[in-house]
Amino acid sequence: MWGFALKLTVGDGLVLLRSKTLYDTIGTTSTDLGTQIQAERALTAGVLSSGRTTSAALTAQQAKTTAAADMFKKSAEDEAAHDAMSDELTAPLESLLSSLERLPTIREGVSLGSADRLTTITAYNSIMDDLFALYERLVSVPDLATFQQASAMQAMGNAHEMITREDALVRGALASGTITAAEQNAFSEWVATRRFLYGKNRPVLSGEMRAPYEQVLTSPLFDRFTALENQIINQVRSGGPLPADAEKWSPTVDQLILRLDSARVKASDALSVSATSVATGVMLRILIAGGLGLVVIIVTIVFSVRFGRRLARDLAGLRDAALELAVVRLPQVVEKLRQGEDVDVEAEAPPIKATGSNEVEDVARAFTSVQRTAVEAAVGQAALRRGVSHVFLNLARRNQTLLHRQLTLLDTMQRRAEDPESLEDLFRLDHLTTRMRRHAESLIILSGSAPGRSWRKPVPLIDVVRAAISEVEDYTRVAMAPMPDAAIAGATVADVVHLIAELLENATIFSPPQTKVAVRGEIVANGLAVEIEDRGLGLMPEEYDEINARLSDPPEFDLADSDRLGLFVVGQLAARHEIRVILRGSPFGGTTAIVLIPRTLMTDKSSRAALAGPAPRGVHAKPSPAAGGNDTDISLSDTLQADLGLGGPAPAGDPRGARTLTGQIAGDAQDDASGGLPVQLPGRVSVEVTGGISVEAPGGVPREASREAEDREERTGASEPSPFFTPAALRSEAAPSASPSAAFSASPSSAPSSAPSSAPATAAAGAAPNGLAQRTSKQRARGAVSNGTHAGLPRRVRQANIAPQLRTQSEETAPQTPPLSAPTVEERSPEEARAMFSAFQRGARRGREDSDQPGGAAPGDHVHNTHGEKGDE
Repeated sequence: MWGFALKLTVGDGLVLLRSKTLYDTIGTTSTDLGTQIQAERALTAGVLSSGRTTSAALTAQQAKTTAAADMFKKSAEDEAAHDAMSDELTAPLESLLSSLERLPTIREGVSLGSADRLTTITAYNSIMDDLFALYERLVSVPDLATFQQASAMQAMGNAHEMITREDALVRGALASGTITAAEQNAFSEWVATRRFLYGKNRPVLSGEMRAPYEQVLTSPLFDRFTALENQIINQVRSGGPLPADAEKWSPTVDQLILRLDSARVKASDALSVSATSVATGVMLRILIAGGLGLVVIIVTIVFSVRFGRRLARDLAGLRDAALELAVVRLPQVVEKLRQGEDVDVEAEAPPIKATGSNEVEDVARAFTSVQRTAVEAAVGQAALRRGVSHVFLNLARRNQTLLHRQLTLLDTMQRRAEDPESLEDLFRLDHLTTRMRRHAESLIILSGSAPGRSWRKPVPLIDVVRAAISEVEDYTRVAMAPMPDAAIAGATVADVVHLIAELLENATIFSPPQTKVAVRGEIVANGLAVEIEDRGLGLMPEEYDEINARLSDPPEFDLADSDRLGLFVVGQLAARHEIRVILRGSPFGGTTAIVLIPRTLMTDKSSRAALAGPAPRGVHAKPSPAAGGNDTDISLSDTLQADLGLGGPAPAGDPRGARTLTGQIAGDAQDDASGGLPVQLPGRVSVEVTGGISVEAPGGVPREASREAEDREERTGASEPSPFFTPAALRSEAAPSASPSAAFSASPSSAPSSAPSSAPATAAAGAAPNGLAQRTSKQRARGAVSNGTHAGLPRRVRQANIAPQLRTQSEETAPQTPPLSAPTVEERSPEEARAMFSAFQRGARRGREDSDQPGGAAPGDHVHNTHGEKGDE
């Protein structure tokens, strides 16, 4: 109430202060400006009527008008006037200032004689109209009666302006002797306006302000003036001379204007006295309201302080409880839920105890409800996240199982396929399935679990990178530089392959299809660095900072942020093994991803030793004459290493090479059941080993490495040896040619004329355990086919069905191919042969023992669980 009363009274006082400020600045200067413009207008009309363009009196008056205009402009720019000026006053003030800028133009028209009398008077009248519009906005008095009196005084002044306009027009007509029709119409209009203003506003004025005007308006002088107006309106014809009494116009108007000015001053003084009394009353009300309000405020402050202290004590406990909830308990609950612990809502959200007034207790109960709701919401959100994770995990496990079965089926179809186009389609389907498996593993990672694939032995870095390349859609665009001789611990190989594959996929997707993605590796002080560089558009520095922050400290998975699942998977894998992943701009304009693998994930074994291992005693191999080379004996390990491509990287653009190289990792993924036996790999180079076992070194057959390992591990019992660790006599039926297209397009000069001898296979059949003898017998039956392939199929004979005429010509022109020398068998001692077969027997026994366990592995052993199962599926 005190504020409301104070606002009312102080507002009136502020209005009075603003009115006084405006009167002292704009009001006084505008009054002088109006007087000078009226005088200049009258003199200008007289000069134009006499046929002249200037006079000494007019020039002097123009100087006075200019000085008055400059003074008015200065007062309008005064800072105090601007502060006191309202928005309603700004528009008329700017309009008046704009009109004053036309004064030089009006004077120029007079001096050049281009403007007539009525046009010039009208131009001066427009300035005066803007001035009187400003006067109307200056009237701002908080008292209604005073405001009405001031408005009436303003109208009386406007009527005085009409008299001066009449005087300027008649003086000009007297100088010329005639008055035009347009001038007579304007004169009649001004007379009507003046009489209307006097008749309307004179009764509104109070006695003190109306008395001075009554003395003038009822005097004989004003009656003579009115009579002259009537004569000019009624007796003068259009374009004719003025009446004879018009000579009395000038002295009559001069006296009338002087007396009206005196009456206006007296009325203004009376209005000032009335406004002063009003202002005094306003100030008195302000003092009374302010004093009483101050007393009320002091009393209120005293009571408020006493009550506030008591309320502060009551709210102190409530505040501490709320802070403890927000700062301590809720973060602890969220952290427990994030770690998978169970949370008791009753224990974590106890009631808040508070003493004091009923209102404080109500607030305490409200806070108790709030904290209970917050804890329940956190528990519910955690349960929802666990449910979503379980859904991801179940879907991913099921998809993973189906994908492994699909890979096994594709492997069987690839072995049976002979048509190169069909085989190529199977390879592409195999590659798509491998990518689908990686996406299924990504779902497992998103659910917080780990994929089931794992390796027991260390895997060379070059094979890890090749395996990652084989899981990328545009693997042909990936260019791999020579990799250092380093190996990754088997337990982390799957995650490292997945991490690099995600980065490669991102690099190929966000770079032009015609560019290459470079992959480089180097051993550094803190471990092993793998660098992936693309030629895309790159990102902004702030985007790199944001992504690197997410990779270094992966946030909790958010379903709404589904457009960067790959980076989230990379961040989770990197955090799991303390791998640092950094993205930065490339000098080529793209993005460079740096993967720093710590030394704890590396092993001392080299990539060659990890994959090949030592050769059995007495086992040696020779390269086949068809494969080239010399007759010098080399160890089987060296032969395998050379044929596996460990000496240097294969071109990344070759899909078959990528699949063959990734097969090396799959060979290590299973438990080495061969016990160090000679290894048969698909290929073209034949290697003969003492003891009757023929081993084929690897060729260029495309094989999915991890798929091979999963195929062998899914078949429980391990009755069939690994394709990487199987005697040649048992694997020869399944070994495809080095290239499907090459097998069907090779010329007779480059292909053997007959199948390899089956004698070594027969010698090894007797030592094969369990079901291996069955496959050996099948091979023996197929080997009996005359002029067949290694799988027992008929071999195409060149020109067998050609026309006789063409056959003769072909035989005459065909180049002679020297016969291939038969492979030689190096004689071994009986002791060496016995040791070799004993090792084979031990490996077969281990395979049978593993098959007795569910899933082909010991309970709790998930190293070979490539299906990603945890014992349920």
